[in-house]
Amino acid sequence: MRVYLPATLPLLRAWLDAGRAPGGTAYAVTPALREWYREGDEEEMEYVAQQAAGRGSLALLAAEPMVPRRRVVLAVDVPDADVAVLGSPRAAVAVGVPVETSRWASALVDDEDADGVVSVAASALARADHGDEDAKFAVDEADAYELAWYAVQEIHSLVG
Repeated sequence: MRVYLPATLPLLRAWLDAGRAPGGTAYAVTPALREWYREGDEEEMEYVAQQAAGRGSLALLAAEPMVPRRRVVLAVDVPDADVAVLGSPRAAVAVGVPVETSRWASALVDDEDADGVVSVAASALARADHGDEDAKFAVDEADAYELAWYAVQEIHSLVG
């Protein structure tokens, strides 16, 4: 199963140095996501799961104000037996095992030009989650930035 792990650049560097990403909350195309997104094809649903992981990365950035303000999503392949559906949000899953670098597929990362928008969104995330419309707008602005795709062999230079 393809799952998307939210991260930050320092986390990605640490995972790369360790040779694996830890298990934990990730995002994937789940039965609930399929039911909610009935009209979409597999690629569209994967994009929705990636976006959810991007939001998870934004939450990590909100908790770590000193790290570079770039969302990071690591796409990995995990055996279905090692993944449990969490139910909320729709795409949330729990990965029960560390994911070795040999199972990494790619990384999705904000370009440096998104820094200001992502910084504002990270600062606004808690307020957005509590219904503040201006804060929701700031988070939506960050969501509108497409994450750039990096092949696994490019991750070393990305976090270099």
